Amino acid sequence: MKYILVLVVVWVGYQLWRRARIAEQAAQERPRRDPAVPMVMVACAHCGTHLPQTDALALDGAFFCNADHRDRHVRP
Repeated sequence: MKYILVLVVVWVGYQLWRRARIAEQAAQERPRRDPAVPMVMVACAHCGTHLPQTDALALDGAFFCNADHRDRHVRP
C-alpha cells in the first residue's frame, strides 16, 4: 500500500511538472505584439469632424473629411 501511495505522489508530481513545461513552451512560442501605435487625429477644416490623418484629404496644410468639403474650401 505504501508503494502505491508513493507511486501516485510521484505520478501527480510528474504531471504537474509536465503541464508547467508545456505552458512555458507555449508562452515562448506565442508571437509578441508590439503596443499599438496611436493614430494621429485631425479635424476637418470645414465641419470639424475628427478623423485619422491617414483617412483625411489634405490641401494647403488643412485636412478635410471628404472631397466635397475640400472642394468647398477651394471655391469661395
